[in-house]
Amino acid sequence: MPSRARALVVTALLPVVALAACASGGAGSPATSSPSATAAAAGFPVTVDNCGTEVTVEQAPERIVTIKSSTTEMVAALGLADRLVGTAFSDGPPPQEWADDLADVPVLSDKVPGQEALLEVEPDLVYGGWESNFSADGAGERDVLAQLGIATYVSPSACKAEGYQPDPLTFDLVFDEIRQAGALLGAPDAAEEVVADQEATLEAVEPLDGPTAVWWSSGTDTPYVGAGIGAPQMVLGAAGIENVFADVHDTWTSVGWEQVVAADPDVLVLVDSAWNTAESKQAFLESHPATSQLAAVRERRYVVVPFAATEAGVRNADTVADLVEQVGALGLGG
Repeated sequence: MPSRARALVVTALLPVVALAACASGGAGSPATSSPSATAAAAGFPVTVDNCGTEVTVEQAPERIVTIKSSTTEMVAALGLADRLVGTAFSDGPPPQEWADDLADVPVLSDKVPGQEALLEVEPDLVYGGWESNFSADGAGERDVLAQLGIATYVSPSACKAEGYQPDPLTFDLVFDEIRQAGALLGAPDAAEEVVADQEATLEAVEPLDGPTAVWWSSGTDTPYVGAGIGAPQMVLGAAGIENVFADVHDTWTSVGWEQVVAADPDVLVLVDSAWNTAESKQAFLESHPATSQLAAVRERRYVVVPFAATEAGVRNADTVADLVEQVGALGLGG
């Protein structure tokens, strides 16, 4: 099976969506509805091949824990924030539209929660942004959690195994992921609405005419930048911006500052996170002997993206539109 398709296999997904469309219950059904009614409405059980792990959900999860902002925001976008019993590893504040819904959700850990903290909230599903979230010294290995009756799901875009890693990540695969999450969580109709909104956002974008950019996430001695097959490249491409490191066949890559200086990008995309702010990146660039000589630094041609937008999820389409606006405001690419 081709790797682009294999990453998002959903067993009997079309019947799931069809059943949901004709059922009386919808994506916004309250968490207090009976399991049998929820299952009938959403077409459960649902089985997915998730990064090589088969995951079966018998009924809509009622107690969800998310790890990473991208997964928390996915659940909120599907209208299911009231089912969250815990979040962890926040990359920064959520968009204002979901802030109130998420305000009272317990935060289990600033990073990956330990198994004790996880088990205390008795989740029936843990939704992780990275495969590494599920380890013996983290939230727990997936097979161990399964034995405890806890289903696990990893954002498919983060799968690393051959045949599962998106190569490259595309908006079609992001939309497939939204639909798959909607199927697993019992909100297929809401997932379709989210996809439709994102498609409309992308449709309205007028791409720029190819200004060059370096997408810098982290690292000062050795910068960690967006490469050619991940979310940064997908977003930059849709915005009509040329990624300096698009020829590197990886999602991210480590480079030397001399490579950034040699590329002399028109603009620097700075990732803003709770632990590594865009402001700190600007200060570094302006004090570094080599990067301070870049025209983009001297003229402060910076654009800022939230960390959650660097991973596949519900922020990507809005980030394309935002990049076009920010770069256009700098007088580039018009």
